[in-house]
Amino acid sequence: MERFDDKVVVVTGGAMGIGKCICECFEKAGAKVCMIDVLPGGYFQGDIGDKATLEAFAAKVMAEHGRVDVLVNNAPPMMKGIDACTWEDFTQALNVGVTAAFYLTKLFLPVFSQGASIINISSSRDRMSQPQTESYTAAKGGIAALTHALAVSLAGRARVNSISPGWIDTAYTVYHGADAVQQPAGRVGDPMDIANAVLFLCSERAGFITGENLCIDGGMTKQMIYHGDHGWTLEA
Repeated sequence: MERFDDKVVVVTGGAMGIGKCICECFEKAGAKVCMIDVLPGGYFQGDIGDKATLEAFAAKVMAEHGRVDVLVNNAPPMMKGIDACTWEDFTQALNVGVTAAFYLTKLFLPVFSQGASIINISSSRDRMSQPQTESYTAAKGGIAALTHALAVSLAGRARVNSISPGWIDTAYTVYHGADAVQQPAGRVGDPMDIANAVLFLCSERAGFITGENLCIDGGMTKQMIYHGDHGWTLEA
């Protein structure tokens, strides 16, 4: 595992799932982790869809540590489709999924250490969809595009990359049969698959990587599927 001794790492949505795993891995690697989540019990509790909450959180981090070495924008937006999603729902999803990542980057800009790293957690849904997922998909597509824009604007100051997870089972369930083999890698992913990539992209070994999106989905988005091909069927 990469070492991040005494590095200041900020993670949004770190109380559960992928975010929790990322926090734990950074802590094991020696980092000081500042996590925000709507759930209680972490470094800071609050809704990152709210501007004042982001400002209060950033102020606390900067007052206590004076710098930020890594920012991981992980908090997931709500998933609602066009049939049920209201204006308010969609706006909130974009606030959590895109605006918060932009605004936290802006707030921390004066205190990013030289060579800081920003990781935005997108989704393989930034390039493929199921029905009735518009709010989530739009936010994930937005943060993927925000990544390369920030990478150019922050050139020479911080590297900015995004990760697009595919099917990641946060309960570490081991799947068999069709659920497993629909990924060319032969299994469903787990949070460590994402956390390992985050730590690598934040390390000096990834010093020549910026503005990129890494899709970690076991190859699922690369496999073409046709009705009747290899036993796959679709009921119309």
